[in-house]
Amino acid sequence: MNNDDIDIAQLTVAAPRATAAAAERPPRRVQGYFVRGPVPWAWIAAAARLPGRALHIGMSLWFRVGRSNDMTVSLSLNAVAAELGFDRSTASRALAALSRAGLVSVEHGPGRNCAVTVHMVNDAANDKT
Repeated sequence: MNNDDIDIAQLTVAAPRATAAAAERPPRRVQGYFVRGPVPWAWIAAAARLPGRALHIGMSLWFRVGRSNDMTVSLSLNAVAAELGFDRSTASRALAALSRAGLVSVEHGPGRNCAVTVHMVNDAANDKT
């Protein structure tokens, strides 16, 4: 084959193909807010078994724990209820359920936000790996 047999106008350059693994990879940077982990699965499973919106409030607490790097956070029930789309009384019942289950401890002050401490759980029954 010599150079006279090649038609330059019909040559194309193939773009590099993305591999299937690269296409399924999560993004390197998350836009917006996110829950910083690790959040223990045993804690999530225990909160999920509680009635009402306990898991919603629990994940909101883990979000605040991740932002503050402290296991004790200040929680405005009005603000979190409005953020998640339910009543303050629903948030209060959910926080009480988390407290009864031993997942958090709550300190109430008159006219103040709640001081909530998130406790780690050690539940071997949920570790099925």
